[in-house]
Amino acid sequence: MTALFDRYEDASAAVTKLEAAGVPHSDISIVSNNEGDRHAGLIGRGTDDHRETKDSAETGAGTGATLGTVAGGAVGLLTGLGLLAIPGVGPVVAAGWLVTTLTGAGIGAATGGLIGGLTGAGVNEADAHTYSEGVRRGGTLITVRTDEMRAATVMNILEEHGSVDVDERAQTWR
Repeated sequence: MTALFDRYEDASAAVTKLEAAGVPHSDISIVSNNEGDRHAGLIGRGTDDHRETKDSAETGAGTGATLGTVAGGAVGLLTGLGLLAIPGVGPVVAAGWLVTTLTGAGIGAATGGLIGGLTGAGVNEADAHTYSEGVRRGGTLITVRTDEMRAATVMNILEEHGSVDVDERAQTWR
């Protein structure tokens, strides 16, 4: 399940509630636009190379970054945010399984960046383009791997915290 948020704070609250509802943070990904380094206080906690990674992301040269505790940790997904550059999207802060997939695949090469990662995860191509454009325009994306039993709970949490209607948003942008 994938949802786009206009405000990082709403997406962050949704992630917190998803984790509180028992969704493992290893099944949640978050990607948020970081234009102007607006999430500097969140990035790569516990790392020393934030400045170098930030510079690489701003120039588009960075492909992966200080993903901190993306792969685990008891504190939760949001403490593992790292910085990376996604071609066509720009600098983002991100954490989770989708980021691991993107950086492991050599993001930006033949993979198609965020769009390729999303379609590879089962998102239809039209929605993947809308989600990617939403992040490029300043939004935050949450993607959750879930089973049928938790699907309704996950969807309710995402909607409760203000996820946008992607069909309506795509129509507005056209």
